[in-house]
Amino acid sequence: VRPGCALLSLLSSLLLLLLLRLLWCPTDAPARSRLLVDESEEDPQGTSPALRILRSPAPPIPPTTNSTYLDEKSLQLTEKCKNLQSDLNSLFNRTKRQKEDDYLQIITDIQNCPWKRQAEEYENFRAKLTSCCDAIQNFVVSQNNTPIGTNMSYEVESKRTIPIGENIFHMLPASQPFVEYPYKQCAVVGNGGILNNSLCGAEIDKFDFVFRCNIPPTNGNVSKDVGSKTNLVTINPSIIMLKYQNLKKKAEFLQDIATYGDAFLLLPAFSYRANTGPSLKVYHTLRESKARQKVLFFHPKYLKQLGLFWRTKGVDAYRLSTGLMIASVAVEMCENVKLYGFWPFSKTVENTPVSHHYYDNQLPKLGFHKMPKEYSHFLHLHMKGIIKLQFGKCET
Repeated sequence: VRPGCALLSLLSSLLLLLLLRLLWCPTDAPARSRLLVDESEEDPQGTSPALRILRSPAPPIPPTTNSTYLDEKSLQLTEKCKNLQSDLNSLFNRTKRQKEDDYLQIITDIQNCPWKRQAEEYENFRAKLTSCCDAIQNFVVSQNNTPIGTNMSYEVESKRTIPIGENIFHMLPASQPFVEYPYKQCAVVGNGGILNNSLCGAEIDKFDFVFRCNIPPTNGNVSKDVGSKTNLVTINPSIIMLKYQNLKKKAEFLQDIATYGDAFLLLPAFSYRANTGPSLKVYHTLRESKARQKVLFFHPKYLKQLGLFWRTKGVDAYRLSTGLMIASVAVEMCENVKLYGFWPFSKTVENTPVSHHYYDNQLPKLGFHKMPKEYSHFLHLHMKGIIKLQFGKCET
């Protein structure tokens, strides 16, 4: 065989191998992996440059993500979250009675939407509450807003009045007693059975100010779910009358409220005439016993104005629930408000039965409160980023 032919054959083979390498490599691979091999570079094992090109590993193709699909999903979720407001409005405005399952479906959808505090929405809503009611100055009866000689009208029995003489006047704080207002982080803890096994106790106890309703139990095993910290707790005078037999069970009463430390005890002494006697008796009992707790009284004018405010929003109940009253106060007193234990339904979104309270299953009087309608407003405030609702278990 001629030497020239052999050389030509070798060159042809090399060119063929290089062409195959070019076709095999992806176009976006680094140039050094495709062709650029210094033919003069000697391999210790004597491997030819052509074979080294073929043996060099092809660069891995980076995994691709379907970003268009993800963007579409995100947009669909955003659109769905926006539509929830109108879905809730439609449910709220139904003339026939709303079904529990309809609410639970909307709540399921709300849980899938991200929550973010909206400062502007919060300030606007707080300004409306302040304009109507001004909780900071008016929600408790004080010497500042109720001087001696005032003929104070009852909240519900508005044609009835009670004269504020020296006896009652000296029971009142000089002015609003919340010296650290505004509070940064506040929790309003309802008594719903949804708190059972929620493990929310540790989270609740981290708040700057904790509101509770109707002296619920907080010690023992329940504390892991409901917490133990309390800065203000309401007392319905009917509890004084029924559970403590108008304080004939004084020792039991004092033992129960001792768990609240130095919290404020808030009573609606001037909502009905029947409330006045038991409420004043609580004040005298605590003073005689030198208890740590301080007694405050809801101002009847504030409660009346607040009722009118929520009536314009569609809450036409005979009377607002204590939870809605306290949540309204919290929005004015605090920078951030989170609600726990507000759940007016008989089951969870997972269809698990729920007791009315975390400590019993005693239902409220029919027609007295409009719990689902009130809860609709809590849902609206949650979706607007004004308050945050805890729907189930807390992260531990």
